[in-house]
Amino acid sequence: MLDRTDVLDRVKALSLLPDGMHVTTAMVAAYFEVGLEAIKSLVKDHRAELEANGYRLLAGDELRSFKDLSGIQSRTRSLALFSRRAVLNVAMLLRDSEVARQARVYLLDMEYLVRTQPVENPVPTEIVSLDDRIDQRITHILGKTVVPMFNALIETSGEHRRELIALRAGVQRIEHRLRQHNARLQRLEARPEERPLAGAIAAMDAMSGRGFEQHVAALLRRDGCTDIVVQGGRRDRGVDITALTANGRRLVAQCKRFAPYLSITSADVQKFIGSAKVLYDSEVSLFVATCPFTPDALSIATDCGITAVHRGLLEKWSAGEPLNVLE
Repeated sequence: MLDRTDVLDRVKALSLLPDGMHVTTAMVAAYFEVGLEAIKSLVKDHRAELEANGYRLLAGDELRSFKDLSGIQSRTRSLALFSRRAVLNVAMLLRDSEVARQARVYLLDMEYLVRTQPVENPVPTEIVSLDDRIDQRITHILGKTVVPMFNALIETSGEHRRELIALRAGVQRIEHRLRQHNARLQRLEARPEERPLAGAIAAMDAMSGRGFEQHVAALLRRDGCTDIVVQGGRRDRGVDITALTANGRRLVAQCKRFAPYLSITSADVQKFIGSAKVLYDSEVSLFVATCPFTPDALSIATDCGITAVHRGLLEKWSAGEPLNVLE
């Protein structure tokens, strides 16, 4: 259950450092509403376990590099950092905290629901109809049979737990891809009168990730931006496009071409904030997505000066309506 770090934001909003990945000891204490000494004592008693889940104590050159990267102003000779996974580990160990108790209850409820969910593995007795696609049946079996089986194995296994978690993640990725594939097929095979009208958003749904980045770059160029560089990829440091607005402000953009039934989460926005504000010192920051944003994600974006270009706004922008932040 340590992989379900999303529970932290469901119980209470967890503030992160500008890097979007870590919190300090004081921030952990504030989240769980306990004293600083309670967290320090817990680290002392369970340090090896916490380090295995992302706790680190920075000092020397490593601390100086982190301060330069994150913009933290501190004169201490060492700095303790907790990853989200380590914070969830604290929730499992901390006794005198109502927030920690709520996190544990939530995890136990989720585990109970998974274990008590009926496993279905129907054996076909007739010829598969046109509507009963093989990809749909495979998706159903993966979600209802294979994933719950991995959940049960992970709970009881000690020696091979990491391997099983990795395999489960692979199965879930395949299930997600099959759902996307089936949605595309349904759109293509629908009767002409049932198909959505071809438009800007439909065209973007059919783009590749790289193609979508180029499309956003073209929109920026249309609206007067200059010095546009598309740098998406594994080494993009959390930013896909850099540019200058028509009046010379530094602009960065993150582009996510997701299926419309998915959402941009608060964690996605927080990660972008760290890159945009700390690494690039941007004056205009755009998070452009072909899907909606969760309410928490929109709230964090507003508070931190990030322009959330959600599916509806993106469609208007692509159709010719300029973004106010670029004017």
